[in-house]
Amino acid sequence: MMLKSVVLLACIACALGAAVPEGMLPQLDGRIVGGVATTINSYPWQISLQRSGSHSCGGSVYSANIVVTAAHCLQSVSASVLKVRAGSTTWNAGGTLVSVAAFKNHEGYNSWTMVNDIAVIRLSSSLTFGSTIKSIGLASKAPANGAAAVVSGWGTQSYGAGSLPYTLQYVDVSIVSQASCASSTYGYGSEVKPTMICAYAKGKDACQGDSGGPLVSGGVLVGVVSWGYGCAFADYPGVYADVATLRSWVVSAAGSV
Repeated sequence: MMLKSVVLLACIACALGAAVPEGMLPQLDGRIVGGVATTINSYPWQISLQRSGSHSCGGSVYSANIVVTAAHCLQSVSASVLKVRAGSTTWNAGGTLVSVAAFKNHEGYNSWTMVNDIAVIRLSSSLTFGSTIKSIGLASKAPANGAAAVVSGWGTQSYGAGSLPYTLQYVDVSIVSQASCASSTYGYGSEVKPTMICAYAKGKDACQGDSGGPLVSGGVLVGVVSWGYGCAFADYPGVYADVATLRSWVVSAAGSV
């Protein structure tokens, strides 16, 4: 089995402008590498999940009071220190900042294998939808291998170093099916489980601080940034929770969290 000396995509308690720590081991990386600055109007479902005032992870607006993110973003934390900023191009100002009332991790989440790395968050008050805040639908089936996709977030722009960009970034990637990602074409092998989907582009990837954020294809949420070996490393696509596989859990959990 591949040694998982990979860093979580979550940026834990990042000080404003400070270097990004490796985060909680033993998982993968999540940052936007090779990305382009954008505005929240282009990705109005994107949110910043914050711990004690600092950007920690990304997430996606599912409904006016429910956000979808990664389970690993919510390890060893209480709702009382969490807030969500929605409707802002910058993670540190603007938009709407809402407290977290409760959250629920997938009961089958495993922090070592990273299976079922998905969670829902219930906000303390409802978001007001508009041009900068919109919900995104959940994929009912995984996109085809090679399909165009996009991942967005405020994660670091290089592996293991650097500060968080203030401005939302995005990168265009291509879907790598679970079967292909687990094949000998890439380096993960059996580490890629059935609850996962991958995406790849040479020199482009999600990275630290992007965890929990959206992978979108065909106008719907197809993946949640989960893990990977390094960031934008050759033959190691970014790995995401497969929303189509986990859709029924999200729908149920959103109604009970």
